[in-house]
Amino acid sequence: MDNIINVKNLTYKYANGGEKKALDNVSLSIKRGTWTSIVGHNGSGKSTLARSIDGLMTFSDGAITVDGITLSDDTVWDIRKRIGMIFQNPDNQFVGATVEDDVAFGLENLGVETAQMHSIVADVLEKVRMTDFKERQPDQLSGGQKQRVAIAGVLASKPKIIILDEATSMLDPQGRHEIIELINEIHRENNLTVLSITHDVSEAMLSDHVVVINDGKVVETGAPKDVFKDNEMLKITGLEQPFSAQLFDDLKQKGVFLPEELKMNEKGLEEWLWQSLLKA
Repeated sequence: MDNIINVKNLTYKYANGGEKKALDNVSLSIKRGTWTSIVGHNGSGKSTLARSIDGLMTFSDGAITVDGITLSDDTVWDIRKRIGMIFQNPDNQFVGATVEDDVAFGLENLGVETAQMHSIVADVLEKVRMTDFKERQPDQLSGGQKQRVAIAGVLASKPKIIILDEATSMLDPQGRHEIIELINEIHRENNLTVLSITHDVSEAMLSDHVVVINDGKVVETGAPKDVFKDNEMLKITGLEQPFSAQLFDDLKQKGVFLPEELKMNEKGLEEWLWQSLLKA
């Protein structure tokens, strides 16, 4: 499996920020078709990294390659055609008068013919389960529904990469769960590369690969179950244990014996507990 994103020695300094670096010599690779979570506390540099990859921020030093294209002033629009970004605030992304208009907006800018546009819009709204809401106005939608519309708009342009920049952080728990499940479904069915920027460790547990950033530097990478069992790293970076690990430790302290492999497996832990209750 080849790398669709390569970041090499990336450094970003804020204007008038003195010597402080938002990104400090960051290097990482993202494999094509995988789901990678970039995790860190607020101000760690994770969103700066995401926006640098999409060419929204101009870095000081280093290089970024996306789908074989090196990012530069001449190539930034070619790269953006390959990337769809979904941001934190769903209200800031809604530009159409209705759901249908909003999804069509990007296609209109690309000069897609009307008949083809209607077909694409209908298809992506069905994928995100928003067909019945196509004539709704933005103030008639929940935050989660607005993010579904944003995802539909991204899918309409057929990107190779989706970047979620804290896309679930403003949603309630139910909305957050539904959006993550939807992204997971789209990722599997379309072999899309997903790059999720988040401080939510439980959300990151669903990804294939995790990159932890702290103070602008990569401090750990690997499979979620391996990275998040490092309690010392979690303490240094200010990240919480995954929910499954917290529950595992709480039950263990109360004298409940559980197989160690369930500590980083929320679904497996849930099934084990249900089976134990049924046997009781």
